[in-house]
Amino acid sequence: MKKLFLILLTALFASHATAQTKSVSVLGDSYSTYENFMTPSTNELWYYAGNPEAKTDVKNVCQTWWHQVIKENGWRLCINNSYSGATISYTGYDGNDYSARSFNTRMDNLGQPDIIFVFGATNDSWAGSPVGDYKYENITYGDMYQFRPALARMLQWMTDRYVNTEIYFILNDDLRDEIDESVKTICGHYGVPVIELEKIDKLSGHPSVKGMRQIADQVNAFLNNKTK
Repeated sequence: MKKLFLILLTALFASHATAQTKSVSVLGDSYSTYENFMTPSTNELWYYAGNPEAKTDVKNVCQTWWHQVIKENGWRLCINNSYSGATISYTGYDGNDYSARSFNTRMDNLGQPDIIFVFGATNDSWAGSPVGDYKYENITYGDMYQFRPALARMLQWMTDRYVNTEIYFILNDDLRDEIDESVKTICGHYGVPVIELEKIDKLSGHPSVKGMRQIADQVNAFLNNKTK
């Protein structure tokens, strides 16, 4: 009887610990990719184990910012739906239609996480995507080719869909001023905290091993300050 009691007690504690482990999903662009860890697996990547040194020194998934944040906080990965070159709006490089890879197209494929990190707007900035006007209602398909309405539509949908989920927007450094301002304004409208990155080390415009560590540290610092 005593042995049975101990077994049941151990199982109870184990199930409680599992229930307390938070799951994390990532909705991102190339900065958050890594081979064999994307859902769906057909997403285009930037980070591979076999990348040449001239491109990046990131050679292991454990060096990515998101893997470090998840591991160091004792969490588990739910889904990483990141896609290289992805924009939040439907306008990509050279004015091409990027709706297929847009954050708005992929935002409904994140599972049922406790925490979501949205790391975007970099390609909207680099591609020179139209900013548009602030618009929070009656957003049309045509509006989605402009950054502000597209971001508003994404955050409105995500905050409605992922109820009781912590959603954070990670904002890259060195973006266009109007992109920075738009992200802070629209995230503020929907109550989504913005983690503003600073002085991230990069190779080929993408976080190096040092840069990934800097991102993880800045994300962790933001989360720790938020809980104080």
